[in-house]
Amino acid sequence: MDPAEVRSRLEELRAEALGRLDGLRASKTDLVDAARDSNVDDEHDPEGATIAFERAQVDALADDVAKRLAEIDAAERRLDDGTYGLCAVGGEPIDDARLMARPTATTCVAHA
Repeated sequence: MDPAEVRSRLEELRAEALGRLDGLRASKTDLVDAARDSNVDDEHDPEGATIAFERAQVDALADDVAKRLAEIDAAERRLDDGTYGLCAVGGEPIDDARLMARPTATTCVAHA
């Protein structure tokens, strides 16, 4: 695979992840602001999820995005040091089709 093409795809993935993270941060801010101005006892509300639960969901999604960004960083480091596209387990080349589908893949299909 062309390193410039891979780097471009990784940059696209990074931009998508950062956009998602911005949206999650805004959602969490909205939840916190709504709770601050509310006099609702959401911990005992039988009709819906608690604000704490909703915040925890947003936090979990943000953690997933942080992991995705770490995977992108690692892929860029492998690209820089010449190990991108090599299986971390067996050292064989990872199929281009797999890398197109999962640009941050660290293993071939056999070792996935």
